[in-house]
Amino acid sequence: MNQYAGNETFRIIVAIISFIVLLVIIFFIYRYFFLFFKKKVSRTPGRLDDFVLDLFKIPALWLFYWILLKIFTHIFLSNLPFFPWLLHIDSVLLIFSIAWISIQFVGAGAYYLQGKLDIGTADNLNARSRLTQIKVFKGIVNSLIIIIALSIGLLTFEQVRTIGISLLTSAGIIGIIVGFAAQKSIGMILAGIQLAITQPIRLDDVVIVEGEWGRIEEITLTYVVVKIWDERRLVLPVTWFLEKPFQNWTRTGSEITGTIFLYVDFSFPVDSIRVALPEMLKGNPDWDGRLWNVQVTKITEQFKEVRVLLSSVDASKNWDLRAAIREKLIDFINTNYPDTFAKIRIKTN
Repeated sequence: MNQYAGNETFRIIVAIISFIVLLVIIFFIYRYFFLFFKKKVSRTPGRLDDFVLDLFKIPALWLFYWILLKIFTHIFLSNLPFFPWLLHIDSVLLIFSIAWISIQFVGAGAYYLQGKLDIGTADNLNARSRLTQIKVFKGIVNSLIIIIALSIGLLTFEQVRTIGISLLTSAGIIGIIVGFAAQKSIGMILAGIQLAITQPIRLDDVVIVEGEWGRIEEITLTYVVVKIWDERRLVLPVTWFLEKPFQNWTRTGSEITGTIFLYVDFSFPVDSIRVALPEMLKGNPDWDGRLWNVQVTKITEQFKEVRVLLSSVDASKNWDLRAAIREKLIDFINTNYPDTFAKIRIKTN
């Protein structure tokens, strides 16, 4: 047995088997404690602790596995010729493990800050503004963590450091080449940061872009997703919102005033609408009670244009309000003044 104990192959086999067995044991122990804490946090009010527990479920297990790998490397494999390579692998794994856990902490912090925002209120302008900044800067921080982790990981390789030193002499030329190659990408990222700071648009803003009516559904460092009213998605680069004109109906507030246009004959009495409209609006949940108005805004040789203004707390309610009142106005005119719709007059000799 002693001759086998001194055999390096036997030591490696024992180390691998023991390592696998301990991995399985740690997994079941970890799973037991995770389910135990899961039941505990499920009874607490709020979802933050549940989210954080799920967020760190895999990274925490991976950290335990890395510690076990480090211990077994030093105990069983320290005499092997490739031991320095194992230490190097351990160091690289530690770097990326820290980066992974850091990203999870950023996600937990973003979730905590989002939980303090009430998007469901009618006047949610400030909440949407903060939510937009949280999401964009979360992406920026995560990108920086990944870049830093990759940089540190590459610098642990002696060959990479040697190549880096030799390339310093031509850094100017390389910088120019990379600058031209990455100009559009870097410009896109900077535009995303500018969008988060200046905020010409925010999440859930009602906008009209490319002739389409929709809501801002997602904002990233490089593109923006607009959810069109018919469930289509319009994907635009962030630079589009900094370089081209567009309509933002909720830029300074969610309240909005919408219009209904009616085209009627000159004989139609406009005051009849002014009398009937308050009754039509009464009890309608989509009208916020701020404003209604009826005016003749245009005349032609054949008809006059009547504009009806109606206010609502947001664009969606105003859309439904205008559709409902438009139907009632048409029925009202058709019932009481059926001959006063706009008509074309033809003169005959």
